[in-house]
Amino acid sequence: MSDEATIAAPSPAPPAPTGPPPKVTNRGRAAAPAASANSETSDIPEYEYFIQPGPRGYPPLTEYLDISEVDMMKRPDESNKIAHHTALYHSDYLIVRRGQEFQVKITFSRPYKPAEDKFALEFVIGSSPQFSKGTYVPVFPTKQRQTTWEGRITNTSDNVVTMAITPAANCIVGKYQMYVAVVTPYGIRRTRKESTRDMYILFNPWVAEDAVFLDDETERQECVMTEMGIIYHGSYDDIAERDWNYGQFNYGILDSCLYIMDRAEMPITNRGDPIKIVRVASAMLNSRDDEGVLVGNWSGDYTYGVAPTSWTGSTDILLTYNSSKMPVCYAQCWVYAAVFNTFLRCLGIPSRVVTNYYSAHDNDGNLKTDIIMDENGKIDRNRTRDSIWNYHCWNECYMSRPDLPPGFGGWQVVDATPQETSDGMYRCGPASVQAIKHGQICFPFDAAFVFAEINSDVVFHSRRKDGTLEPVRVNRTHVGRLVLTKSPGDVTRRDITDQYKFAEGSTEERTVLEKAEEYGCKREKSSPPAADVDVVLPNLEISVGDNFELNVEFENKSDERRTVDAYISGSVVYYTGVASTEFLFLTPRVVIEPKMNKKEVAIVESKKYMKRLVEQANLHFIVTGKIRETGLIITAMKVVTLRNPKLIIEVSGRGKVSEEMIATVEFTNPFSFNLENVYIRMEGPGMMEPKSRYYRLVIGGSSLTWTEYFTPQRAGTSRVIATLDCPALRQVQGQASVTINP
Repeated sequence: MSDEATIAAPSPAPPAPTGPPPKVTNRGRAAAPAASANSETSDIPEYEYFIQPGPRGYPPLTEYLDISEVDMMKRPDESNKIAHHTALYHSDYLIVRRGQEFQVKITFSRPYKPAEDKFALEFVIGSSPQFSKGTYVPVFPTKQRQTTWEGRITNTSDNVVTMAITPAANCIVGKYQMYVAVVTPYGIRRTRKESTRDMYILFNPWVAEDAVFLDDETERQECVMTEMGIIYHGSYDDIAERDWNYGQFNYGILDSCLYIMDRAEMPITNRGDPIKIVRVASAMLNSRDDEGVLVGNWSGDYTYGVAPTSWTGSTDILLTYNSSKMPVCYAQCWVYAAVFNTFLRCLGIPSRVVTNYYSAHDNDGNLKTDIIMDENGKIDRNRTRDSIWNYHCWNECYMSRPDLPPGFGGWQVVDATPQETSDGMYRCGPASVQAIKHGQICFPFDAAFVFAEINSDVVFHSRRKDGTLEPVRVNRTHVGRLVLTKSPGDVTRRDITDQYKFAEGSTEERTVLEKAEEYGCKREKSSPPAADVDVVLPNLEISVGDNFELNVEFENKSDERRTVDAYISGSVVYYTGVASTEFLFLTPRVVIEPKMNKKEVAIVESKKYMKRLVEQANLHFIVTGKIRETGLIITAMKVVTLRNPKLIIEVSGRGKVSEEMIATVEFTNPFSFNLENVYIRMEGPGMMEPKSRYYRLVIGGSSLTWTEYFTPQRAGTSRVIATLDCPALRQVQGQASVTINP
């Protein structure tokens, strides 16, 4: 046999493995798996001896100091929760904030003798507690022996000792178990493991040493303690409001927020760093790549879930995710931002929801939003890829940034809406608002993407027959026109555009854009000549179902007659700027005398757009045209948000804590057609848990009335909010203010 044949001869197959496959473990890589679940606990032994057992076993420890009772002082009216601003949490456990002292009462079997008796409080978090990792923290009552957490005895009375504990201002945030340990010459005797001694430690914006310290009490009350929010939507020149119940103090919400970090398998040791927490949560609030909280849906078909416009608050969403362990359907940007806001405020990180009007979604990372037109000035929708959202909601959270140069702490942008990936996952932030304003887009995380959302130029390109593009018009002021958030302590809106960018056209703005270009952002350098004809679209207030006139005004600023070949297009669009259906298309030729105006009137009939409406009820009108005499292009764009009917909410009763009240929701179908599969949702912070009602049919022109009883749990001013949703009509809402007396 030749050598070649010998080489080619097949070797015998290895024997098939028998028995179970080997168990995959951590051995060889790490001594123990990393603790990454707050819900997993460790068993701390009740007796821990220092000596080897004698012939008769271990000596009894019963003759030494014993613990008969531990009072966590966890009632809402006791000093711990009041001093730590946690009395509103609907929880049976002690909830405190780090860096601030709290007290525990321990009842011993006899009076405590400082000279003879030694004891400590032990705080444990996670499945493998270690002192070096900060997951096991003993706290001693004497000055001579202190750890990273301080302890002191504040009072002794008979057998009762009151001990004050101050957790480190950078300690791990989460759910701890507490043990009382008595030290004897032979060993340690501890209290048994009991869930009643579990406690939560949160971030503390009231303490200067904490990374989330916010030195403004009005802002703290708004961005940590306020449950009822207002989220702005609509369009830049027609701003609308949506009420939202963040519900960060509701029963089960705190555990749901900790579960989100467990589900991400976030190491326990990282949970004291707000930068790491918000980055993980930014990815976990959407379900794109990690089975996170919310499924995004911009299709208009919400058959297998709840329409994004139907939600009234975060409570249902977070509790459903925690119980089902499955992503919740469905969300769009304001839902992501609202639920993220609940997560942040619940853990004690100051946060607010921010709305950016005309927000660019820049797919290719340059500072341009490209709109492609043919040689005659008509928009080529097939080749136009970038989109400008009518508005986009994200969050700001407040924290120091020790990873950045001084001056870039404070408000940070975080965004859970899945738009583009960051380090391989759909997330965004934290990006320093100061860095964005000053063009320092090299700083982590995702500052360049947010910078483009508020600073892009809209560039209209004319596409020649050979496929090349020529810029014919550049609008440098359209994107990032207005940035809004709710005013602290009020129900008015607050313009924070100047925190993101300098005034349009100012010297500072040009310097910032040049700085951004140094870090790789590409801008449109060309400046096509301005046309001597302007086109203006009117502001319109139109209700859903109305017929109306669209008056397009052309103004000739030259001394010569001008002829414009115009294209007037009307489309139903999603709020993301993506067109759904074109319902209007006109091609008038407009002749305008020198220094004169001329109007073109387009009649818009409701039957043309009604059956094509998507949930935000936005109509987008674009007028483009080419001036025959000069060859220059003119453009104008306008978003018209149609007015929806309102829900009428009335609340009756004495308005007193623990006394029953009645909320009544009324709705009249204003259309001639029937509304099918109608859902109404209603809730109110501190008063009413989320409730819903289903109506199979609401006949055209008829009314419905829904009455719900509720019992307020706490005093103060609040609101009952409600939404109505069905496939034919979305974004119907109403609210009523309620004052509850003690």
